[in-house]
Amino acid sequence: MASQNLGENMGGKLKIGILTVSDSCYEKKADDRSGPNLKRLIEEKNLIPGTVVLTDIVPDEKDQIKAMLIDWCDTQHIELILTTGGTGFSPRDVTPEATRSVIEKEAPGLTITMIQKSLEVTPLAALSRPVCGSRGRTLIINFPGSKKGSEECLTFVAGVLPHAVDLLHDRKANVSSVHKVLQEEQGGRQETLHQHCRHEIRHHHHHHGHNHKSDVDASKVARRPRASPFPMISVDEALETVLREAQMLGVETIDFRDGLNKVLAEDVFATDPLPPFPASIKDGYAVLASDGAGLRTVLGDSTAGDVPKDKVSPGFCLRINTGAPLPEGADAVVQVEDTELTKEGDDGETELEIKILKAPKPGQDIRRVGSDIAKDQKILSKNQLLGPSELGLLATVGVTRVKVSRSPVVGVMSTGNELLEPNEPLKPGKIRDSNRTTLLSALKDHGVTTEDLGVAPDSADALLEMLRKAMKRVDVIVTSGGVSMGEKDLLKQVLQTDLGVKIHFGRVFMKPGKPTTFGTVMFEDKNKLFFGLPGNPVSCIVTCNLYVLPAVRKMAGFLKPKNTVVKAKVVSDVYLDPRPEYHRAVLEWSSDDGIPSAISTGNQISSRLLSMSTAKAMLLLPPFTEERPVVKVGELVDAMIIGRL
Repeated sequence: MASQNLGENMGGKLKIGILTVSDSCYEKKADDRSGPNLKRLIEEKNLIPGTVVLTDIVPDEKDQIKAMLIDWCDTQHIELILTTGGTGFSPRDVTPEATRSVIEKEAPGLTITMIQKSLEVTPLAALSRPVCGSRGRTLIINFPGSKKGSEECLTFVAGVLPHAVDLLHDRKANVSSVHKVLQEEQGGRQETLHQHCRHEIRHHHHHHGHNHKSDVDASKVARRPRASPFPMISVDEALETVLREAQMLGVETIDFRDGLNKVLAEDVFATDPLPPFPASIKDGYAVLASDGAGLRTVLGDSTAGDVPKDKVSPGFCLRINTGAPLPEGADAVVQVEDTELTKEGDDGETELEIKILKAPKPGQDIRRVGSDIAKDQKILSKNQLLGPSELGLLATVGVTRVKVSRSPVVGVMSTGNELLEPNEPLKPGKIRDSNRTTLLSALKDHGVTTEDLGVAPDSADALLEMLRKAMKRVDVIVTSGGVSMGEKDLLKQVLQTDLGVKIHFGRVFMKPGKPTTFGTVMFEDKNKLFFGLPGNPVSCIVTCNLYVLPAVRKMAGFLKPKNTVVKAKVVSDVYLDPRPEYHRAVLEWSSDDGIPSAISTGNQISSRLLSMSTAKAMLLLPPFTEERPVVKVGELVDAMIIGRL
């Protein structure tokens, strides 16, 4: 490689140190993404002919940054120090000041190169304040703190850094040969660098109005791969990968009426007791228990919502309704069924006297203050799911604004030239798109906020453009189709080549759903999730249940995001497939043992959406073996719940 030749001609591999400057990383409140990425670019991508011999993290403190730089220069004799972080405008950004206090000679050409090249990517580069220079025989370069920004800046100056270090060490080099190598790098190394960072640069250019086409070349059909480059992994491994990458999205404060199916991000306490006053449990009469049974004069009444004006004294009582405040002096309530009317007014509308048939006890049929909810009692806990009853409790205690985990917005996109909208008449070679309707409905059924992203044609350019737009609006993108081995299956290539998406897996050992694909990428400092689901309708909804819904629940704050699994008894023989199968079934409870019967929905071919129409569960069937080719009638299997029972 040209970069290796340059390094060899100038004295071999460089000793490199990478210093991350970040309060949050130093305090372990955030992961250092930039430092390890720079190390990977150097040692794995060979952007610089060198070895990273020292890495460290310091807080945004000028003295600590300065001390570390001096030690690495004067004691450790590092030849090239790359710092990342602390070059912005915030009060804590002091890396340039610390660097300037250490260096003996500035290198403004390197600084100008980085800023000029960065401005071609984003105007925000004008806010970066890098300092470059040398101390003794050590070259120090300041990079931005973001993974993307530091990576781009490294690519902009990587080609000249070995020569700069050689000059510091007075290692003579043939200048013409150096220029030759640098020219080769413009056509060779820089193409490699551009390929490596193209997705980031493209994204920012697009963000500022530039229009770029896909780098995916789909024209050479005969040379397309004949085997998938992705290893086959198990469903358990795939799900654990998805849940590991699905991170919570933070906290938001909402009106409690919008909280259904949200997860609380705080404990909730009652500010008032319930009831706030002694209240009657029954319709009857408020009395003094010490009066026992016998006649009482009725003074008036106490109704819910009003404060009684009369006071109960010996020989007197008040008529009272359920929930009404207990009048002063009363210490018991006698239900109306335990009384007789002995005297009424002339108009028949007024009770003047009653007879209590059973002697009451003190406190009888009275709800004490705070008997339901005490003042300052915790009524809901952090991480609790808000359902109808929980929202009712919030209303009860007057908590109308609550902190909840922010739920992700999920965009759903279908792919394929053959797809028509459901309201369009059929045309030769076309079918109506059912996957978007199915996926959007499944997500909405679980309280997920969705966005319909439409249908993308089998074109890398069109697919790229639609995905770019979607990344700005949603947290999760779910596509169907385009992930198998056909000449028009371009999704994985576009994700990797154009958008820089890390594909965590591209094949899963399961039926249906083998080509299911999952990837992630940082976009505008936010982690975006991509699910490339198979195009067959059943494969699509099965894999949505297996992977997408648990991921979305995890992002929304659910502590237990996985699907519910129960035991079920098969009612007929089920022949096993070489792959673990997710067999659609109806569950019916009719036996005395409490175990449901699992009834197959019929033909399980992945294109037959009818097999899902009545399914409330998926039977988790093991793969075929010579020892067990079939699940016999009456055997118990695991059944994953996917619908309301």
